[in-house]
Amino acid sequence: MSGTGRVGVGVIGAGVISSQYLDNLTIFPDLEVLFVADIDLERARVQAEKYSVPASGTVEELLAHPGIEIVVNLTIPAAHVEVAFAALAAGKNVWTEKPFALDRESGQTLLDEAARLGLRVATAPDTFLGAGLQTALRLITDGEVGEPLTALALMQSPGPESWHPNPEFLFQEGGGPLMDIGPYYLTTLVQVFGPVRKVTAAASTSRPVRTIGSGPRAGTEFDVTVPSHHSALIEFENGASAQVIFSFESHRKRAGFVEVSGTKGTIEFPDPNNFDGASVIYDDTDSDGRAIPAVGSIATRGTGVAEMAQAIRADKPERATGAQAFHVLDIMVSIAESAAKGEPVQVQSSFEKAPPLPASWDPKAATL
Repeated sequence: MSGTGRVGVGVIGAGVISSQYLDNLTIFPDLEVLFVADIDLERARVQAEKYSVPASGTVEELLAHPGIEIVVNLTIPAAHVEVAFAALAAGKNVWTEKPFALDRESGQTLLDEAARLGLRVATAPDTFLGAGLQTALRLITDGEVGEPLTALALMQSPGPESWHPNPEFLFQEGGGPLMDIGPYYLTTLVQVFGPVRKVTAAASTSRPVRTIGSGPRAGTEFDVTVPSHHSALIEFENGASAQVIFSFESHRKRAGFVEVSGTKGTIEFPDPNNFDGASVIYDDTDSDGRAIPAVGSIATRGTGVAEMAQAIRADKPERATGAQAFHVLDIMVSIAESAAKGEPVQVQSSFEKAPPLPASWDPKAATL
């Protein structure tokens, strides 16, 4: 049932990222945030009061709330699937933070259960719905660089332990630059080229132990249990290719770089971890580059929840589908497997990419 009126939302997880979501979820007119839940009840209460959300408490209390149609799952990666299953069992649609799951089996089971129940599991990142990336995608759709053939994507940094107060989970299962940062770049690439068919990858771990560099736990050491660098050659079903690097091992920071080359020109995308930013086109008429300002919504995290709510009411697929998220997960798992085995890995899943949003679309405009 698609229902009518504003869509009720409950947020599970009141950590750092919840503020970025609640900044937007509480002002999008098509949404009504009704509940904040966390295992730390005081943390949930503080967030609920800060954003004038009417209730807070346990996850069980949130799932029992009859007015909630979408659960926004902001838990740690290792809990994403468990929380999503609980939400589905309670009859709720789910928007989950990335990664979608940690392995193919649990991700596929989650998709199957959602389909069986007639519910949705949409997944971050929703940065590709922002004005920056949508403008770039529209430029490609309009033929500004001809047929896209190749791409280069780079994210290199020393690692987040220098600034994050609790960085351990970013260096454990479900983390690392591949699983933490990769979804932004890989989602952008599949929005350009469509599904991936094969990957060939390499990986390394520069330091088995790292040290927290800021905050109240500064000086605390922790173990690194996943690779801190992955590089890969990606081949798409349509014959195009991309080279990617996701690294927490570089002392030279290179973040937000995605470049797509086509038969007529090259386009440099804005940072795929952001919602805004100009695109730059290089071609035979302007080899120095021509900047194209972003046109569209610059609302940030939570944009995908608003688009999902509108899709629910319109009884049509949302753009950040579970199928897309599962395919991106499959690509990341395949990259990890290829690096571990030292051989190419075929990507078995697929999905249908969504068309670009109209430039006039705005999650801050009331439609329901």
